[in-house]
Amino acid sequence: MDRPLTGKTVLVTGAAKRIGRSIALALAERGADVAITYLSSQTEAQQTVHALAAHDVDALAIRCDLRNPEDIEQTVAAVINDLGRIDLLVNNAGIFASEALENISVDQWDAMFTTNTRAPFLMARAAHPHLRAVKGRILNIGSLGGLHPWATHGHYCTSKAALHMLSKTMAKAWAPEISVNCIAPGMIVQGEVEEAYEHFARKTPMQRNGTAEDVAAAAVFFATAPHFITGQLLAVDGGLGL
Repeated sequence: MDRPLTGKTVLVTGAAKRIGRSIALALAERGADVAITYLSSQTEAQQTVHALAAHDVDALAIRCDLRNPEDIEQTVAAVINDLGRIDLLVNNAGIFASEALENISVDQWDAMFTTNTRAPFLMARAAHPHLRAVKGRILNIGSLGGLHPWATHGHYCTSKAALHMLSKTMAKAWAPEISVNCIAPGMIVQGEVEEAYEHFARKTPMQRNGTAEDVAAAAVFFATAPHFITGQLLAVDGGLGL
């Protein structure tokens, strides 16, 4: 496999499992050294590091509570200390929850925005000088819910819509040294079989739901695309960019 990211270092948040793990592995396959963060999934994180290292790259797992600004600063410092640089930051970590709009509590609202919107901003701010020094990139993982209103996910949808706007603002504020883009996945399944998933699949042009590998492929595109591609939001749904 072509390894265009050889010599580059990537930091992927929340990458012990699921979509983040697929993104991290896809970037390692292309030659990047990869640092991942986790919160409570230590065993899965170590397994992911082992899988990353199998691609003959350096790999590192760091426990980071993205709700804690000090943890975020220390995580970026640890990546620089251990791997020497950061060329790409992938803000993947997020939380998802459903609740009737009228029942969303202040704590639920704040928790959603703390992880889904504030943490990507703080992580990007901490990484900014290192990314600027190497003309690096930021990739935020948004959601189709940030583009379409889901009645029982008001706090989630709003937090992701804010992340989409944050991505565009970062792209404008930090160009031309840093390119910033965003991927907005739709329904992503990883082996689950439920009628609700089939319902969503029937609504997509390709008649199937997206996979973690689809999102990872989009991440590879933005990681290797010409540097002038910035401020773009790519929706990934049913295996087709919409």
